[in-house]
Amino acid sequence: MSALQFLLTCFNVLRYLLFLIADIPIAMAATRNVMRAVRVFEFGDPEVLKLQSDVLIPVPKENQVLIQVHACGVNPVETYIRSGNYARKPALPYTPGSDVAGVIEGVGEHVTAFKKGDRVFTTGTISGGYADYAVAAANRVFPLSDKLDFRQGAAIGIPYFTAYRALFQKGRAKAGESVLVHGASGGVGIASCQIARACGLKVLGTAGTEEGMNIVLRNGAHQAFNHREANYIDKIKEHTGMEGVDIIIEMLSNVNLATDLQLLSYGGRVMVVGSRGPIEINPRDTMSKESSIIGVSLFLETEEERHECATALLDGIEAGWLKPIVGSEYPLEKVVKAHEDIIRSSGARGKMVLLP
Repeated sequence: MSALQFLLTCFNVLRYLLFLIADIPIAMAATRNVMRAVRVFEFGDPEVLKLQSDVLIPVPKENQVLIQVHACGVNPVETYIRSGNYARKPALPYTPGSDVAGVIEGVGEHVTAFKKGDRVFTTGTISGGYADYAVAAANRVFPLSDKLDFRQGAAIGIPYFTAYRALFQKGRAKAGESVLVHGASGGVGIASCQIARACGLKVLGTAGTEEGMNIVLRNGAHQAFNHREANYIDKIKEHTGMEGVDIIIEMLSNVNLATDLQLLSYGGRVMVVGSRGPIEINPRDTMSKESSIIGVSLFLETEEERHECATALLDGIEAGWLKPIVGSEYPLEKVVKAHEDIIRSSGARGKMVLLP
């Protein structure tokens, strides 16, 4: 090969390499426009949850932010919605998930409270949280303290806002009263124990395992009971004596509501946070103590109530008493198993989260 041919060959190779390099940003830009997200195209069993890798990254509109999701909480209500057995049904297809924690990737017009790079958590999303990115309304986004990691941030939303609403905005709890958290080792249960203890209530909690009971005791409960024991109701009655309990935070009303009414004090309140079906009760049990059964739905909170709750919880984080306990962790690829386990688990041990 002559020197001239060699130089021409080198020039052509160099030109080809420059062509490839010039194409890289275009390819990367195209890649950045899509993300992984769990999509539901029909209501049904957990198998309807489909992980797709070619979903367009949503663009934040006015008063919205785009969040790169580092963790997303899994809540029982999301399984009810997915099954189609819930009063609120999203338009299909949709991506589940409301409680994300992550970093602001971009902001829409008129958003001044957040900027790119801020650590945040949410109490709701617009595009869905089971994804690499999520869009949320700016008024449903809150700063995430450096005291908490992203997994803990994803455990705040529905659990802590529901617990606060049940105790104070609907249950009118006061310092010195007693509260029984029926199913206290899960997300809402732990939140209820921590908040109630910090606010001066006497806290009783139940769990289904020894490990769960220990978690409950470490997170604010003065006394814990195993609700899988046949005589645990008698133990609660023995502990409370003739007084009964002032408030019950009930996670499984379709099983426990009738018994709850017998545990209440005069003027006591059962706060219905969760239910998986119907149950028969004796209305006379409410008459004899002038007790109340009160439903709790976070979907109905007003802007003022959300602000009140957020202020109290953010203060709790800074004070150190609000510390979410993270339980099972699943990658997005295992979302079907996550939805199976949250309903069929033998006993909750903290908040379940997805990790994109």
